[in-house]
Amino acid sequence: MTTPSVLFVCVKNGGKSQMAAGLMRAIAGGRVEIHSAGTKPGTSVNNLSAQSLLEVGVDIRAEIPKPIDPALLRSVGLVVTLGSEAHLEPVDDVRIINWDTDEPSERGIDGIERMRLVRDDIAARVENLLTELTTPAERRITS
Repeated sequence: MTTPSVLFVCVKNGGKSQMAAGLMRAIAGGRVEIHSAGTKPGTSVNNLSAQSLLEVGVDIRAEIPKPIDPALLRSVGLVVTLGSEAHLEPVDDVRIINWDTDEPSERGIDGIERMRLVRDDIAARVENLLTELTTPAERRITS
């Protein structure tokens, strides 16, 4: 069995995609190959994103936003776009899904409180994805 691989993508690769990748690394224990990138990468990781992850023991402060590598894009088993702004053209034989993540700022929630809610939404999705990626198909059907 090959190791499943996932590429998390957002626009700047400084917030949501870095959070998803960091959270997945923390719980996957090497069972999944994890990457992140941005459609228009920024220059640094969002400080509040990093701070919210530190609260749960995940450190992404050393990560650097990066563009999507076309070779990597074609080689991963799954691409997850986060939010409604990141768009990718379909790629042959690559499954692309979108997580329309919670956006607390639309409800007037900002700052670290906003990031905690975003983190918790992404964390729940990452946990479900890890189960999907690491459970054999025959067990998923019968469970």
